[in-house]
Formats: sequence, C-alpha cells, structure tokens
Amino acid sequence: MHRQYLYHAARKTVRVSGTTILGLPVSLALLGLTLTLPAAFAQDFAKNDARVDAILSQMTLDEKLGQMVQVDMGALHDKADVQKYFLGSVLSGGNSDPADNEPQTWLKAVNEFQTQALQTRLKIPLLYGIDAVHGHNNIDGAVVLPHHIGLGATHDPALMRQAEQVTAQEVAGTGIRWAFAPCIAVAQDERWGRTYESYGSDTALVGALGAEAVRGLQGDQLSSGPTSVLACAKHYIGDGGTQNGKDQGNDVCDEATLRKLYLPPYAAAIKAGVGSIMVSYSSWNGLKMHANRHLLTEVLKGELGFQGFLVSDWAAIDQISPDYKKDVEASINGGLDMIMIPAALGQPGNYAEFIADLKDLVNLGQVPQSRIDDAVRRILRIKVQMGLFENPWTDPALTAQIGSPEHRQVARQCVRESLVVLKNSGHALPLSKNLKHLVVAGPAADDLGLQCGGWTISWQGSTGAVTHGGTTLLTAIRQTVSSGTEVSYSADGQNLAGADAIIVVVGEKPYAEMFGDRTNVDLSVSDTALVQAAKATGAPVITVLYSGRPMVLGPVLKASQALIAAWLPGTEGTGVADVLFGDAHPTGKLPRPWPKNDQQLSAQFPSGKPLFPVGYGLTY
Repeated sequence: MHRQYLYHAARKTVRVSGTTILGLPVSLALLGLTLTLPAAFAQDFAKNDARVDAILSQMTLDEKLGQMVQVDMGALHDKADVQKYFLGSVLSGGNSDPADNEPQTWLKAVNEFQTQALQTRLKIPLLYGIDAVHGHNNIDGAVVLPHHIGLGATHDPALMRQAEQVTAQEVAGTGIRWAFAPCIAVAQDERWGRTYESYGSDTALVGALGAEAVRGLQGDQLSSGPTSVLACAKHYIGDGGTQNGKDQGNDVCDEATLRKLYLPPYAAAIKAGVGSIMVSYSSWNGLKMHANRHLLTEVLKGELGFQGFLVSDWAAIDQISPDYKKDVEASINGGLDMIMIPAALGQPGNYAEFIADLKDLVNLGQVPQSRIDDAVRRILRIKVQMGLFENPWTDPALTAQIGSPEHRQVARQCVRESLVVLKNSGHALPLSKNLKHLVVAGPAADDLGLQCGGWTISWQGSTGAVTHGGTTLLTAIRQTVSSGTEVSYSADGQNLAGADAIIVVVGEKPYAEMFGDRTNVDLSVSDTALVQAAKATGAPVITVLYSGRPMVLGPVLKASQALIAAWLPGTEGTGVADVLFGDAHPTGKLPRPWPKNDQQLSAQFPSGKPLFPVGYGLTY
C-alpha cells in the first residue's frame, strides 16, 4: 500500500513521497523485488545502449579486458600502459598524489592519463576515480566537509545535496569525474573504525541522505554536464554490521535481516540513478562479498535492476583465496565489472597478470564471453551517458573555484547544522562575545588535522596544518569575539586561571579504515584530565568534542557545564564558533545512540537505555 514515509528527528522531518521506504514498495525494500528506474534514467540507458553495443561490437578481447581494469596511479609501471593495455580507469588512493598536491598539478596529471587513453584505436575515454569522501579531501586547498556522521546529524537531505554539489564541482575542477562516495553503510557497532563514514545507525536516515548525495554528485542525470561526477555507493553490503565492529570482518545474520537493515539505502541510491557501486571487503556468513554471486548478480543487478557497474575495493579480490587466478574467476563470475588494482608491497601493480589470467579464463570457457560483454557494456554505458566521448576534458574555470568562499560557506552551514549540544546547564551557551577573558584549551583547538580527521590529504589523516585555506576553531573564535575580549590559548592545560569561561577542545587522533578499530571508545586519559583541570578553576567549562563516533564520556560530562559533539567538522571551524557564540542556533540531532559505557557500543542491541537516544539534541 502506498503512503508517505516520514523520518522524524526533533525539529526536522525528512518527507519522501511514495512508499514506506523512500518511494520503494515495502516488498522491494525488504524482499528485494524488481526496481523500476525513473523514466529519465530508463530513457537515457535505452537511448545510449545502441551506441554502446556498436562500440562493443568493434572491440577485441584485449580491449574489453582493459576496460575492466582500474589501476592506482602509483601502481602503474608507465603512463603509457594506459594505452598499451587499453585501461578503462585510473584512480588515486588515499596516499597516491602528484608530488605537488595543487589543483593545477592534479589537472595536468589526470589529463596526461586521458591523453594516453585517447590514443588507443577506439579512443575510449578514461574514467579517473578518487576518494572524495568529505569534499575533495585529497587536494591541498580544497574544502573539507564534515565526515558523514556529522552530516547525518543534520538530518537535512537538501543540505546534503548542496554539499555534494560543491564536492562535484571541486572534483571536476581537477579533471576527475568519479568520486568513491557516498558511503551508505548502516553502522551498528561504533568500535568499527569507519563509523564516521556512515550517516548513522538508522536505515531510513542513511537511505534518505545517501540518495541526495548521489543526486548532488551526479545531478539529475549523469548527462547533466561538466560538473556531473559519477557517484559510487559503498560498500555493498553489510560492511557496517560486522561482528564487534571489525573492519573487513564477518557479518553474521540471516538474509531477512541483511535485506531489512542494509539493502534499502542501495535501493534508494539506484532509484536516484547511481552509476557505480563498490563492493565491500567484508563477508556475509563467512563468504567474501567479492565472490557472492547471489547478492551481487541476483539481488543487486537482478532484483534491484542496477544498470551501472560494480567495482571492487582496493585489491579486495586477493582476499577471496590464496590462488589469484581463482580469485579473478570467482569475482568476475560473481558479478564484478571492474577490478581495482593497487601496488603490492611497494612493487608496481599486477594488472598485466590480472589481464592475462582473465584472458586465459575466457579462452578456457571458465569465464563466459557473455559475462565479459556484460561488464564492458555496463562500463561503456556510464562513459557514454556522462558525455566523456564528446568531452573528456575539464573546463579550466572549474579549477579556479576549488576552495572558493562560496564553497566554504556551504561547508560552514554543514558544520553549523551538524553540531549536537548534549548538555547546556545554566544556559552556559551561547557565550557572550564580550567576555573579558576567554581561555581556549587543548591541542585540538588549533589543529586542522584533528578537526578534519582521517581521509584528509593522506589516507589515515594526520595532525597539524594538513591543508591550506581552512580555519581552526581557535582562529575562528578570535575572529568572532569583540576586540575587547582577551583570548588566551593553552594547548597543555596550563595557565587556566582568571578566565570568565574556558572552552576545552578534545577528541580522537586521526584514523581511517583498518587502523581505526577500537575495543572501547573511552575518552583518553589526557583529555579527561584536561577537562577536570579546567573545572578545578571554578570557571564555566564548555567542552567541544571532535570524534568519529560517540565516545564514553566518563567524568567529562559532569565536569562540563556545556558539551558539544562536533564530530569531525572539516576545514570550516567558523561553523563551530557560530554555534558557540549564538550566530547560529544548534539544530543537530544524534544520528546514532550515545553510549553510557562500553557495554552499549552496538546500536542494534544496546544494554539498557543509552546515555542519549537517537534524535537527541538541545537548542537555545
């Protein structure tokens, strides 16, 4: 039965016309029945498929296999190998950058790879990909948005779309037309080091925001123009539900649970027109997802009607078994269309081996020619739809917009709406701009790397001035208060006396996948001591927490008169200052429950009531 679906989050309501799950029938969202694409997408595919088939009919087997390969920039033996092997895609992983990390340098490098592709016999353009997971975060000077968990706290699909439009414009400005985003994992256990890449623990919220992220990146159609960037919903499927939050771990549940918790966001992304989906490293009941033909081919491509292409994660097929050739066979027959191949142990990538193995498997009949044709057809379909054959180059005017004030203003609004006020005793907030003496404490207050978190310039992120153009919270505070206010800074918590108020900024050190997993989420001893030292002065203490997940606060909550969960806000610390001093009222609501202790780290099966429930958040 069709009716409107409402997602409530205190002041905000996400309203999606149609059926109970984002315009999809309940039977589809929960049972995986056939999805009918919107007419515009169906017409686009039908219009282009005749052209795609004409190109496919001219291709040799070697040319087809090359299209199925994506090589990391740092794994290529030589740029000319793009032409030699007819490579369909190149990517830059988290640490794979040009020596000079400037936008113009990126554009030059990407154009050189594209030039190689256009020198092949059929001149099939290259599709370059990058992990633009919170803005164009690899590029020095680009705007870095809050990570997904912060955007989840906004509960604002319209702002989500606007934010990803900024990302698309900055990505396109470097000649890149494929972003490995959004992550639509429904993270259940916050010990998982990728929790901040998830919008939240609620399936409906993730689906609503993920669909708008796709529309923001791609536009209403992939053929929308030069700033249409191919989105990549990831990581299919269940990556946020692995046992004990272990990255690349095992999701143990029945299929009904898998479909109910984790499948609806993919159905919503497909309905929004997503052109690519990345497969998860994780396993489901012991079977690696990269070899799961049932979920990749029967469910995703069959029942959900996904018309784009599936790409592997970073060397992920290597984990299927100890035999690489068998990994190639299992992944391609399972439904993978493009394989991501990075460098291995400091050596150039094994893309030549992959191509040779796959060619042999086709000649032996172990991988059907029809499977190769299906994969290449899907890849070409996206390239044609994006208009890459007609215009593979970037408008240089877009490059000049990277890091622009207009883009930073959108990011600033994202920060404002993402902040969740957990405590505000005695109306400690908003602070007056006319305080006589304000002390700001903690190393995180003046550290852009801590403010941005992982996946910022480098894969794991780092501390310090990691990028240009951003504003730390300390700098933003000094720009906000009146000229008569003395602002003192104490990184180590010394010399706190004599303050009218103390803002203490604490949080997690930067991390990303694999290295971000934890056995507990307690605040560090040093952070706790810093807040308690501030409390001992007798001045009001306002604690700002930078973290990729809710943390067990311990005595910090009691010691703070006010406490703000700021997540990982990115480069625009001005958005945090806006809320601290009342230039914007806080509207953020928790996108996942906040635990009292380390026994409540699973969102699905918490032990007793959480400290703060989903949807909690104070305002002024």
